[in-house]
Amino acid sequence: MAANSWERLAQAAKDAGCPRDQIQNFIKGGYIPQPKQLEFHALARQADAHNAIDEIGMGGSRGGAKSHAIMAQMVLDDCERQPGFKGLFLRSIAGSARESFEDLITKVCPQYYQYYQPGNGRLLLPNGSRIVLGGFYSEKDIGKYLGIEYDAIAIEECTLLSKDTYDKLLGSKRSSKDGWRERVYVSTNPGGIGHSWFKKRFIEPSRRGEQDITAFIFANYHDNKYNSDSYIRYLERLTGWLGRAWRDGDWDIAAGQFFTTFDAQTHVVEYEASSSWRWILAMDFGYQHYTVVYLIGIDGDGNVYIEAEHAERKWLVKSHADAIKAMVKRSAARVISKRVAGADIFAKRGDEATIAEQYKKLNLDFEAAQMDRVNGAAEILKRLGDPEQGIKPTLFIHPRCARLIECLPEMQHDPRRPEDVLKVDCDEEGNGGDDPYDTARYGLMEAAMKRTKARVVRYA
Repeated sequence: MAANSWERLAQAAKDAGCPRDQIQNFIKGGYIPQPKQLEFHALARQADAHNAIDEIGMGGSRGGAKSHAIMAQMVLDDCERQPGFKGLFLRSIAGSARESFEDLITKVCPQYYQYYQPGNGRLLLPNGSRIVLGGFYSEKDIGKYLGIEYDAIAIEECTLLSKDTYDKLLGSKRSSKDGWRERVYVSTNPGGIGHSWFKKRFIEPSRRGEQDITAFIFANYHDNKYNSDSYIRYLERLTGWLGRAWRDGDWDIAAGQFFTTFDAQTHVVEYEASSSWRWILAMDFGYQHYTVVYLIGIDGDGNVYIEAEHAERKWLVKSHADAIKAMVKRSAARVISKRVAGADIFAKRGDEATIAEQYKKLNLDFEAAQMDRVNGAAEILKRLGDPEQGIKPTLFIHPRCARLIECLPEMQHDPRRPEDVLKVDCDEEGNGGDDPYDTARYGLMEAAMKRTKARVVRYA
């Protein structure tokens, strides 16, 4: 490496926070990191400190050289400075276009390829360090790596994993080595079944400038000078959600997103509600899942406003009823013309009163909602409008309806029924799920009905 090139790299590494010995390890292995990669490597060294971040991510668009950075960090730096190091490097091998492990090792650290054992997927270094190279087609393939101690775990395409699987993998992140602190390196692009939890865990804290447990380096194809012209042209020709996810690294859209025309700047607005509007209550009941209730107003021009949100889980009917009445009382609504709920509350369970009957005793008399999933999804799409076709929106959501605002852009097409939204349950901790969407769907289907007479229900 020329002297002036070394000086430039040394200065860039210093600016990023990389120590000199780390860069020397990279150069020894034949790897010259780029600026975004240097940021990632600096965080990897910071993870040595007590109580520092120990989950470090990198990604965004495709072509950002994130795989190269993680491989170089584990092989050339972690293994080199920690004899006996044991790492797990997981890659999705579901796509034919994905690089093989052999290609990745050859490109990143060619001098170490001689230590690669393709037969058992191991990279065994002379100082006793080793990396287990694992591939997975689906989440069930992860089970064979659980319960084993690893000093560091690297996960590529992390959003292909559910939060539950990721949390289980974290249980294998442990080390008994003196002077070493276990950590996780992850990389991914927007999209996949784990898009929602990954965004909450890595992307949103990074946007807020919070680096407590996790940190994330945003990188796109412009940050990798080794991308070929043909690959750049391919990315730049992408359109729609694929372009936003793969080219732009847009974490506010998910691959397979159903409501592609949802735009927070357009649909999430503050407004002045009127008591003269037609008002609806819509509910999707749950116990382990959330019970979600929306107060919805329809103005004289047919615009729909989702005014207020109640969302709680593991509450009894009486607690929900009190909260719903208080929510309505705080609003501009004085007359509720209709209250609709999903079919679950009308189900008979032996001699016990149905959930609907329990609410009726508390002066909340719900009727069965229109349950047509396909037409309900179509109604929401229609009301979102389409700026590219000059169709104005007729659906607006108040900022206080946080769960719905988070839920709508995460809804995906059902691969077996593309005109429908994929059914998604929340996890054991109540994260995710489609309950806010279902409730909004009930409400908008009711809003589409023409009512000539309102039944007066007051909660004064």
